[in-house]
Amino acid sequence: MTLADSPAAVIRPEGPWTHRDVAANGARFHIAEMGEGPLVLLLHGFPQYWWAWRHQLPALADAGYRAVAMDLRGVGGSDRTPRGYDPANLALDVTGVIRSLGEPDAALVGHDLGGYLAWTAAVMRPKLIRRLVVASMPHPRRWRAAMLGDVRQTAASSYVWGFQRPWLPERQLVADDGALVEQLIRNWAGPKPPGPTDDPPGPTGDAGVLAVENYRRAMCVPSTAHCSVEPYRWLVRSLARPDGMQFYRRMKRPVRVPALHLHGSLDPVMRTRSAAGSGEYVEAPYRWRLFDGLGHWPHEEDPETFTSELVHWLSDPEPDR
Repeated sequence: MTLADSPAAVIRPEGPWTHRDVAANGARFHIAEMGEGPLVLLLHGFPQYWWAWRHQLPALADAGYRAVAMDLRGVGGSDRTPRGYDPANLALDVTGVIRSLGEPDAALVGHDLGGYLAWTAAVMRPKLIRRLVVASMPHPRRWRAAMLGDVRQTAASSYVWGFQRPWLPERQLVADDGALVEQLIRNWAGPKPPGPTDDPPGPTGDAGVLAVENYRRAMCVPSTAHCSVEPYRWLVRSLARPDGMQFYRRMKRPVRVPALHLHGSLDPVMRTRSAAGSGEYVEAPYRWRLFDGLGHWPHEEDPETFTSELVHWLSDPEPDR
């Protein structure tokens, strides 16, 4: 797959999964799905799209789950709407997709921004969330406290502050065929970043499918860069606004479903200290797992270890052990 490929070839590649669109919360969302059984809904982060879960989809399907990876609003094959990028509305996208899939509930697995939305959905629509798995993202209230009170976390998240400028971040993300996307992914990884030698052969047997190249191409689809930074603009600009204060007050409600919290010990943009302690907002079994030697992308840097942890915990009838 090269940067010359069409967006459809990157966003909807052939494979063991099935692509389709579902309607939810006033928009259309692209999903890739595999398997049958209890629903596991996978939520990607920035600057990625559903492809981030290419390793986990087959493993979850083999383990007896209906595995679905969705593109968040404004990204990949989903609708690029002019508004609706606050976390409450994005979380309603997620729970709306669960309903559109005809399922009574789902185990939510979220990374980065997807993790932030998973925390939010578990608070806003607890009856629809069976279990919660979050990687590389603290609880929203922990995130807010770290961003405002921890100088090191503020510095580590400098990209979030940079997104507050108008139009420039979008131009930077698409310049040179999305070169900044590759730079961010490699800089935020541990010593073994995702790359041509780390990725498995493609679903059609073609060797050397390069994840960062796919992410670069997907970011260059018109309007994707703008939609990708809009959630971060809301997160910062709302800190002192009534809508933001109301959101964070709402997030005081405890999570009442079992939660697995995964984090890379070498994550340079979300410090371990910031993520640890999120369990104070969970009134249910909570398990913290720190992956030694991994950075911000544990599900891609070491997919075997990550997936094993995920599948074993989802299948554990007593997750508090």
